Amino acid sequence: MKKLVLIAALSVLATGCAQQTFTMSAPAEDKTLEQSQSFFVYGIGQKKVIDAAEVCGGMENVAKVEVQQTFVNGLLSAVTFGIYTPRDARVYCKNQ
Repeated sequence: MKKLVLIAALSVLATGCAQQTFTMSAPAEDKTLEQSQSFFVYGIGQKKVIDAAEVCGGMENVAKVEVQQTFVNGLLSAVTFGIYTPRDARVYCKNQ
């Protein structure tokens, strides 16, 4: 039983959160798109594309782009041993 609890605790501690934010202009933005992206086998050799310029109606209207792996996403990845690896992506457009 101790071994199982130790493995579970280490799994929870090993799952970290990560966030990358790319700011293109001053604040004052509206979250325009939030999308959950699914990857398999740790996402090796896979990519998902969101065209922020298309979402905001031009590159000049893009305020910020974020990609985040939350605690829950990391936990899902750990529980499935990396077979399923989700992350969240957000696009923020300038107020017009």
